[in-house]
Amino acid sequence: MKNCLSVLAFIALVIATSCSSSSNRKVSEVITVETLLDELVSYDMVTRFPDIIYTQKQVSSYDRRSVSPESEGWFANRDGAGYERLDTIAGRLEKVLFDEVEPGVVTRIWLTTREKCGTMRFYFDGQETPLIVIPAYDMKRFPVAVPEGLSLTHTHNVDDMAGVGGNSFFLSIPYQKGLKITFEEPDMSVKLPHYYQIDYRTYPERTAITSYSENQLKNLANKLNSVSEKLFNPVNFVGGVKSSTSNTVLPEKTVVLNQPKGNKAIRALRVKIDGFDAVDYGDVMRAVNISISFDGTECVNAPLSDFAGAGMGAPVIKNWYLSCDAENGVVSRLVMPYKESASVSFTNNYSIPVDISLETYVDHFERDSNTLYFHSTYHFEKAIPLNNEPDSNDNLDWNFATINGRGVYCGDLLSLYSHAVDWYREGDEKIWMDNDTFPSHFGTGTEDYFNCSWAPVVPFLTPYGGAPRADNVSSHGYNAFMRTSNLDIVPFNSKFKFDIEMLS
Repeated sequence: MKNCLSVLAFIALVIATSCSSSSNRKVSEVITVETLLDELVSYDMVTRFPDIIYTQKQVSSYDRRSVSPESEGWFANRDGAGYERLDTIAGRLEKVLFDEVEPGVVTRIWLTTREKCGTMRFYFDGQETPLIVIPAYDMKRFPVAVPEGLSLTHTHNVDDMAGVGGNSFFLSIPYQKGLKITFEEPDMSVKLPHYYQIDYRTYPERTAITSYSENQLKNLANKLNSVSEKLFNPVNFVGGVKSSTSNTVLPEKTVVLNQPKGNKAIRALRVKIDGFDAVDYGDVMRAVNISISFDGTECVNAPLSDFAGAGMGAPVIKNWYLSCDAENGVVSRLVMPYKESASVSFTNNYSIPVDISLETYVDHFERDSNTLYFHSTYHFEKAIPLNNEPDSNDNLDWNFATINGRGVYCGDLLSLYSHAVDWYREGDEKIWMDNDTFPSHFGTGTEDYFNCSWAPVVPFLTPYGGAPRADNVSSHGYNAFMRTSNLDIVPFNSKFKFDIEMLS
């Protein structure tokens, strides 16, 4: 099998100096659903290490035979059967999917199944009575109306109780003393697969958090709709001083645009390329390389197609952070702070001259000890071995990204050419952070990480990413997956390692 891999890692790291755990920035005294909604649509939040330091982890339905890389069962693949334990509550047998006893916030719930019948229950702060009851394995049936920007139905799945389906739920669910999420099967003797991933933050013990309540959420109905509208329709350029340049760049030549000096941030940038035949668009987007330096250090280096989150062929992207029109334009809304200086450059690696126009919008930035630099990079690899035998010990944990330093991981792009005989993304993703002895995130299949399910073979886009490219229903040929994070960014203090099982 030959894979073309592109990693677009939106990684903010401190360079040369370490971050202090303190900050000059005023911290919100109480974390609530409302403050989390504000954070969800704040571009500035991913530019910094968290003021209140939390851990971002995940629990999932991964096969519990997976114990350690050294033990048999590490690549076990009954990922729809796993859960934490079985509890008897009020005479009912309930599978415990999630159980935390510290202050925290659920930031993402992904789930899917072949049959949605059953009952989900959410028990807050040690209470014996559930505060949320969902009459299905389906977050679309949440008891309060949640708009589409916060509750996505997976593409190509049917939206009925009896059919195959799933969704990704991004409404934050805060809890002060703990949260237990359970699922009651309609018939425990029938073994139905129930896949899930729950991403969550764990905060220090005395962190002030207002637990979820139905009345509070109902009072936020207008705000929920406003946030959903923003997610689908981000504003490209808000504030800042515009700088621009237009150049015809000869083959193997580079053009540079220096940014305004001082303690500032690039709030947005727009790139347009021209001067070539439309049929050459994908090749040109791959051949034009973008590089961005902050305070004398190169932090961004990637093909323009990959920087845009689009991958090979540079198809359309409509994302909270990034846009690509699949004609000649790319817009980035990623905030990129710097202390004194910044420059954006383009190198033309194509065989003919290319017209390149760049606009940036820069303004003052309130920097403190937790402010981070934006990083983006890519990697290309061929002939990655793929195994078609679940549970085989001969499978491979292929390293998607390894990062040393302190920062937050905010997203990625997987762009590949598949020769696999079957669906190529069955393998689980595994994220190790800092001193982990077991992955902080152990997934259930790579498409699940990218917020879809059941081997999607159609392009789709959401504010959080999607599948910009899928050439064939057989999954052969070029494919692309992209994910960006808002509240589900992953902070790390010293090391971040992301592996993917190579299972078909």
